[in-house]
Amino acid sequence: MATEESAAGGGGDGPEARAEAESVYAERIRELAAEARRKREAFDAPEGDERVERAAECARDGVGPVLSVYVEARTAAADVAFSAAEHRLLRRALNDWLTLYARCHGVELDADFAVRAAAELLVETHDVHDTVQLLTRVPER
Repeated sequence: MATEESAAGGGGDGPEARAEAESVYAERIRELAAEARRKREAFDAPEGDERVERAAECARDGVGPVLSVYVEARTAAADVAFSAAEHRLLRRALNDWLTLYARCHGVELDADFAVRAAAELLVETHDVHDTVQLLTRVPER
């Protein structure tokens, strides 16, 4: 099973995972995490041609917004410190979406990737679909 270390070559989300006051992104992070969890709990695996489109939706409409919040905060003019709870929710949302993406392709994956590593990969690839494929290794290239 892939882990953050094997797929991204590094550890957790870094020293910015603090137990401080909430950031200005807290509400958006809660919304993203709640949506990801709802989608995961209600997920029915697609069949046939729908599989590829549903996987693309998980990447574009799920992973994309999660990583977007992280990248936006890290590139903001003012320092943004996520609380420990915000980091947990971002990580959970990311991994819920990655798990669903893999399931769309018929692969059972209990995703456990660091948000920071995924965001760095997104910045490197400039493509959320490539990022998701490289993290999950689904589908195989």
